Amino acid sequence: MDDPAGQSTVPDYAARREQMVRNQLAERDIHDPAVLAAMGQVPREAFVLQPYRAYAYDDTPLPIPANQTISQPYIVAYMIAALALRPEDKVLEIGAGSGYAAAVLSRIAREVFTVERHRKLADFARERLAGLGYVNVQVRHGDGTRGWPEHAPYEGIIVAAGGPAVPASLRDQLAVGGRLVMPVGRSRRQQHLIRVTHTEETVYREEMLVPVAFVPLIGDEGW
Repeated sequence: MDDPAGQSTVPDYAARREQMVRNQLAERDIHDPAVLAAMGQVPREAFVLQPYRAYAYDDTPLPIPANQTISQPYIVAYMIAALALRPEDKVLEIGAGSGYAAAVLSRIAREVFTVERHRKLADFARERLAGLGYVNVQVRHGDGTRGWPEHAPYEGIIVAAGGPAVPASLRDQLAVGGRLVMPVGRSRRQQHLIRVTHTEETVYREEMLVPVAFVPLIGDEGW
């Protein structure tokens, strides 16, 4: 990009990221210091397509490959904060997208396993994460509604797509004491974010959080 004086200018992404954390997250209702620190470390511009990098720190979804979108920063932070993760936790993400949320999760939790049903996106996320050095994230192409049972149980499960109900497979892969956050609703485009806490061996507590609008969760146990 050139300015009127002919000088080449490069966007100051670090400054924009700091401003995003301060204005869009901390001044609203995101107070978890680990989440704020992680959101301040991960370069969102690296996880969006080149034409949209100038908007990387706007609080809005942006296009990514496979005709999908990356969620707005606020909702990414909100969902991760709702998991109340600890450094020793293992997390399952359903809907890797471009890999951005997995990168944020990797700065908070010990290990992150993320599943993406679009092969093109799974490859995109894997390439971005590896290139940026997020070595504690594994990406799998497959049906996210089935989870990733080989690495279960998980202390946190986060689902970045809306389904009619929480898939039984995901409940089964949630550790006792763990939390699952997912958009649930009768509509493919309008849902409520819920948090499921696995309180005892056969007991799950559900809380309704905020209304959201996510892409539909497609798979054997989704739409």
